[in-house]
Amino acid sequence: MMIVRRLAAFLLTLLALCYAFPAEAADYPPPLSYSNAELKAQDFSGQSLRTAEFSNANLELTNFADADLRGTIFSASVMTQANLHGADLTYGMLDQVNLTGADLSDAILSEAILLRSIFNGTDISGADFSDAILDGAQVKELCAKASGVNSKTGVTTRDSLGCR
Repeated sequence: MMIVRRLAAFLLTLLALCYAFPAEAADYPPPLSYSNAELKAQDFSGQSLRTAEFSNANLELTNFADADLRGTIFSASVMTQANLHGADLTYGMLDQVNLTGADLSDAILSEAILLRSIFNGTDISGADFSDAILDGAQVKELCAKASGVNSKTGVTTRDSLGCR
C-alpha cells in the first residue's frame, strides 16, 4: 500500500510540474533559471522562487530560509551546509542533491522527489516529508534521526517519513 501511495504522489507531482492548473497559473511567475550557476553563499531567504530551476548549481552555504520554493527544481545540485529552515519545497525536485550538513529543520517537503540525495549530517527536525518520494535506504537513514513537529503543517517528522 505504501508503494502505491508513493507512486501516486510521484505521478501527481509530475502532473503538477508539467501542467499548470488554470486557477493556479496566475499565482506562479514565469520560471527563473539558475541552472549550472555558481551561487555559493547567496541569500534567497524569504523570497518567492516558485518553479525556479537550480539544477546542477553550486548552492553551498546558500540561504533559502523561509523561502517559497514550491515546484522548484534542484536536481544534481550541491547544497552542502545550505539553510532551508522553514522553506516550502512542496512538489520540488531534489533528486541527486548533496544536502550534507544542510538545515532542513521545519521545512515542508510534501510530495517532493528526493531520490538518491545525500543527507549526511542534515538537520531534519520538524521537517514534513509527507508523500515525498525517497529511496528505502534514505527513509531508514532519516528515520534514525527524525524528530519534531512541523510548525506549519502540524505533522511529525517521523509520521511523515512512515517511520516504525
